[in-house]
Amino acid sequence: MSEGGAEGAGVTPAAEFPALGPEEVAALRQIGNRWREARREPSGHTDELPLDPTLGRYRRRPAPRPFGRLAPIEMFRPGEPDELVATEPANLPGSRPGRAVTRFRRAVLGPPLTSAAVLYERMRKLVALPVLSSDLLSSVAYGPEAMLTVLLLAGGAALELSLPLAALLVLLMVAVGLSYRQTIPAYPHGAGSYLVAGDNLGAGAGLTAAAGLMIDYVLTVAVSVAAGVRAVTSALPGLTGLTLPLGVLVIVVLLAGNLRGVRTAGNLFVLPTYAFIVALLAVLAVGFLQAAGRGFVALPPPDVPAAEGLGLLLVLRAFSSGAVSMTGIEAVSNAVPAFRPPEWRNARTTLSWMVAMLVLLFAGIVVLIHLDGVVPSPGETLLSQLARTSFPTGPWYVLVQVATALILLLAANTAFNDFPRLLFFMARAGHAPRRFLHMGDRLAFSNGLVALSVTAALVFVVFRGHTESLIPLYAVGVFLAFTLSQAGMVVHWRRRRGARWQRRLALNAVGATLSGLVLLTAAVAKFAEGAWVVVVAVPLLVLLFHRVQRHYRQLDRALALRPPGTAPASPGLPRGTAGDGEPADGAAPQPPAGGLFAGSNGDGAPLSAEGQEVPQQIRHLVVVPVARLNRASLRALAYAASLGQPTLAVHLAPNEEEADRFRGQWEAWGDHLRLETIVSPYRAVIGPLAHYLEALHASGADLVLTVIVPEVVLRHRWHRLLHSQVERRLRRALRALPAAVVTSVPVHLSE
Repeated sequence: MSEGGAEGAGVTPAAEFPALGPEEVAALRQIGNRWREARREPSGHTDELPLDPTLGRYRRRPAPRPFGRLAPIEMFRPGEPDELVATEPANLPGSRPGRAVTRFRRAVLGPPLTSAAVLYERMRKLVALPVLSSDLLSSVAYGPEAMLTVLLLAGGAALELSLPLAALLVLLMVAVGLSYRQTIPAYPHGAGSYLVAGDNLGAGAGLTAAAGLMIDYVLTVAVSVAAGVRAVTSALPGLTGLTLPLGVLVIVVLLAGNLRGVRTAGNLFVLPTYAFIVALLAVLAVGFLQAAGRGFVALPPPDVPAAEGLGLLLVLRAFSSGAVSMTGIEAVSNAVPAFRPPEWRNARTTLSWMVAMLVLLFAGIVVLIHLDGVVPSPGETLLSQLARTSFPTGPWYVLVQVATALILLLAANTAFNDFPRLLFFMARAGHAPRRFLHMGDRLAFSNGLVALSVTAALVFVVFRGHTESLIPLYAVGVFLAFTLSQAGMVVHWRRRRGARWQRRLALNAVGATLSGLVLLTAAVAKFAEGAWVVVVAVPLLVLLFHRVQRHYRQLDRALALRPPGTAPASPGLPRGTAGDGEPADGAAPQPPAGGLFAGSNGDGAPLSAEGQEVPQQIRHLVVVPVARLNRASLRALAYAASLGQPTLAVHLAPNEEEADRFRGQWEAWGDHLRLETIVSPYRAVIGPLAHYLEALHASGADLVLTVIVPEVVLRHRWHRLLHSQVERRLRRALRALPAAVVTSVPVHLSE
């Protein structure tokens, strides 16, 4: 992780294509020089291609081919010089069922967005406020009640401690809020606690914070959905038996809404959050007006006998229970790249408003509970009692309850915004599978959203949708992240100094101390109630993150470019060959190494590729898809060039910037083979590549297309989850294309 959060350029579709370092570029030039020396020797092959790879010779629409009903030339349009741009139809699968599924998905989620639209798929402050605050503000519906429920165990007299405890919690809210407000400009690329702790306390602390946040986000979805479904089933008891199906359905709806993109999802969830804020402000305003009419004299609460003695441990338990009102306060610092420019300034303003509203609503509810003398009841929530007191008649009570149920259901949306972004930053550092770097059709992190939904649904089902069973797990993870983030900022200010650094350090130190106290109390007091699950899960997750990074480091070391003669020996024949070079049983035949001649049917007309039955009739075009120049791709290019057949390299880039960067690396290598760059603005790989190969086949039906894909041979089955398996997917996509051979050049990872 880089100091100051300056790692990379933030969230971008090109994050899947990391740039080469200076040492690798230097090695690439040396390798290119060796290629230049080798190619001066007579080899019998030619650089001339048997067709136009730019597809420019078409002047009219070609006839449809059996592989796809859409005309291939319509799949691409001219872009920059030496560049093609894949159009939207190029993303459609080749099969009819696949196209039907894709069209249905687009009808539900919307049409795909180009990579250039990433700047516009951001939130303005009025949208970001309800989207990112839904979790934080909804917690005031159950946070004060959780605190008072613990105090009530010591009898009604112990409720007098609610005001000083609320004051301490307000202090903690302000301290943590100000700390994250300072974090945003210091780490403007997002990732919050993960990046702050990792930069200042070490990678282990960063991964621990990430594990805590991931658990918190999963529990946020499960708890919010469980609380919302409970509110619905309380109003409609006949639906109680459908608690689990209703909860899973809500999670699916949230997933579908967020797969439509950040901006669209934000517009969907704006109204319920603002409605909840207005409803609570109305309850507080009317309640305080009623209290003012009696001179703000507090009504006595009902006499409740004590079940436990009033001691320090009980007070600390009450404090930690009330602290769940702060869950979600870190959401803005994790989602800074989701704001419109200037990102950090808009994010900081939004966080300030969030904390101000949290303090106002939390303090107002606790004080009004004290003035009205209400206590927690098994049959009715405290918020419902306050609303009934403020609005004894009319529709306003029902509106408050509806707004509360909606905000509880939609509070999970904060996790849907931040969980995939956290995975993105972790994947960029190698701590999570790199597939979480990929942005889907609507510029949302689809893989992260699906992972969150599946995990949260599983937790919801395992705990049978019981909020009481989930709450004890809640505070540990989030306050673990709070504590590490605050402590990290203390180290940050000590290192950086600067103007007023001592005041800032003191503020973060107070926040770290209070957060650590809540963390320790929650872990100890609620250990037997279920907090042990989080205590055990966090180190297991950290261990998993280390194992994932270990695999990627080994992979990067194995594939890193080195000067000629220094790379470790890793011999391997193309996949599908036996040890003596002969094709293995059932494997695709490899093209011969000698020069071949174009065949004909005897009267001068060229044969179709599948009609060529003798070697002299076969004409080859070797195509090598290259995602990044590394040892695996250079071995595939070298193998292709050694066949002595016309060879074309193809690179798919998500935007123009990545295409230009790759062409620069290709020129540094020496531009030894023809390169065709295709900009895939919808970030798809298999679809545009398959359609491009179909277009090549349409322009040279007598050619055999041999597609050579570099493939890393994995030593463990679970490593497959960390890779996209492009070779298998491409083989399936090209199955219907006549005379297309897909083979792979393996690279084995050494111990």
